[in-house]
Amino acid sequence: MCGISGMFASPDEAVVQRMVKILSHRGPDGDGIWSDSNIVLGHNRLSIVDLIGSSQPIIGNNNTVLIANGEIYNHLELRSKINYQWTTSGDSEVILALHDEFVNKRGSGSHSDWIGRLNGMFSFALWDANRKELILSRDALGIKPLVRTVVGDSLLFASEMKAFHAHESYKPRLDELSLALRLSWEYTLDSSTLIHGVHQVRPGTVEVWKVGDDSKPHLQSVDRFEHQEITPESSWNPVNNASALLESFTVSVQERLMADVPVGIVLSGGLDSSLVAAVASEAAEREGKPVPACWTVAESEDNPDWLAAEAVASSLDLVHHQKIMAEESFVKDIPNLSWHGEDLDVSVLFFQPLFQEMRKQVKVGLCGQGADEIHAGYPRYKDLHGHRSLVVNRIMNIDQSVASPITNRNLPFHSCYYSNSLHPDDYTGELTQMLNFELERGQLSNFQLRLVDRHSMAHSLEVRVPFLGKPHRQASYLLPDQWRLPSNGLEKAALRSAARLTELPNSIIDRPKLPAGTATSPGQLNTFLSEFAHYSKELSHHYPKYTKVLQQQPDMALGLGLFEALHIIEPHHQRSKYSIDSLLQEVLR
Repeated sequence: MCGISGMFASPDEAVVQRMVKILSHRGPDGDGIWSDSNIVLGHNRLSIVDLIGSSQPIIGNNNTVLIANGEIYNHLELRSKINYQWTTSGDSEVILALHDEFVNKRGSGSHSDWIGRLNGMFSFALWDANRKELILSRDALGIKPLVRTVVGDSLLFASEMKAFHAHESYKPRLDELSLALRLSWEYTLDSSTLIHGVHQVRPGTVEVWKVGDDSKPHLQSVDRFEHQEITPESSWNPVNNASALLESFTVSVQERLMADVPVGIVLSGGLDSSLVAAVASEAAEREGKPVPACWTVAESEDNPDWLAAEAVASSLDLVHHQKIMAEESFVKDIPNLSWHGEDLDVSVLFFQPLFQEMRKQVKVGLCGQGADEIHAGYPRYKDLHGHRSLVVNRIMNIDQSVASPITNRNLPFHSCYYSNSLHPDDYTGELTQMLNFELERGQLSNFQLRLVDRHSMAHSLEVRVPFLGKPHRQASYLLPDQWRLPSNGLEKAALRSAARLTELPNSIIDRPKLPAGTATSPGQLNTFLSEFAHYSKELSHHYPKYTKVLQQQPDMALGLGLFEALHIIEPHHQRSKYSIDSLLQEVLR
């Protein structure tokens, strides 16, 4: 797990050195810079595999250079099949080897063919000096981030958009359309970010960039190597099929134990994280690894999540580390939450003390993210008509000078949108349609996976998501809708059937879905919203095009003010003293 950064066309090594410094939290174990007349590549390393070797950038055999973030779980299998002059024992070098094999075949096929052979979570930049092309790519689900922007005559790219502050000509401003979609749907959509002109590399995609005759960077081609699609089969029987579904998940957990450092489990007490804990012993035995310990945080010892997590760890006889969140930490740490999250979130602060506590003993964590998207766990899936009405209402409460591309279905999809429509009428008709929309258009990659990546890496902790492992997601995509969301019963029905084959208590298997942030620290969140209510009112009027929708979402009003202060007015890393009050007062001047 690492941080990557670079500057392509008219490169300046000093800029990338500053980018590396800004991203130091992603990789405190080492850093490196490589450059030529076309490009500068920077890397921050969090050493997980091949601890002594595998420093980056990695120089290839054919005038190629690689910087990569993430893990390639099938790297040993790929190594056994590729004739390559290996220089490391790490997993990232297989990316260079596959590219080399592709080039040696005189370019038959496309880059998506060889990248599609990678099983893992990753983002990478590969510079092919012979072909004078830069390859940017991101894993199939978007677990690992990769953002880019053009500043002057140069392409900047990095794991986090905060790195772009390293360039003196980078002048960020809010993207009004992206913000409208974020406030309506509750997550940014497609490849957009909240900053105008800063876009993500689409999950499951490879981009090829070249320098044109005008000495500027040009996107030469874009190709997808995998897209996500739920295609329900007509029937599923727990008697015959639950064990196979559980096995697919156990294999995914087993793959994610690949590490030369200790691994832990994020245990909230919900079904998803509890199932990770339930199969951990079997997965560890197969992999020849120690059984991971578990970590839980909550605001009090009588919190439902705290009690449920205790029951899980006790029933499975797992080592369990617990921490009560300090009352003052919620407010004190919210500026850090905004800076690292790169979004409007203020309700998930438990991530910060949780990951901070885990990092004291482990470098890798396993979490339950992704299960709700593929097994229909969110309450909105039970009332798609109601959810559609909610989103439409929010859109209509945004000034039409901003929202008209949404209502009229004429989004600029040639830029960062994947189609001309993100109107809820087109995606909320039935369950499979909605699940596919959220898998492909942003709920997973831009919200849940962003939260996990940014807040874990803020503490130099790599968190992996076994529910999105290829074996489990392929099995899950085939489940009939009634085994995700039965007409009378709890959500995630098939997954609960699989869980009954483990030693989890029935009280956990039958526990309904609760929202993570508000379930873990409801009192602290409510106190924060109440204490700063006067600011949320002022901020809603400070953004007149969004006043009505921000009045409905006071937490988003506060989050937006903090985002503007820390990501637009003056970046967090350049500040020495600040508080929520001082930051919001800057915005409201």
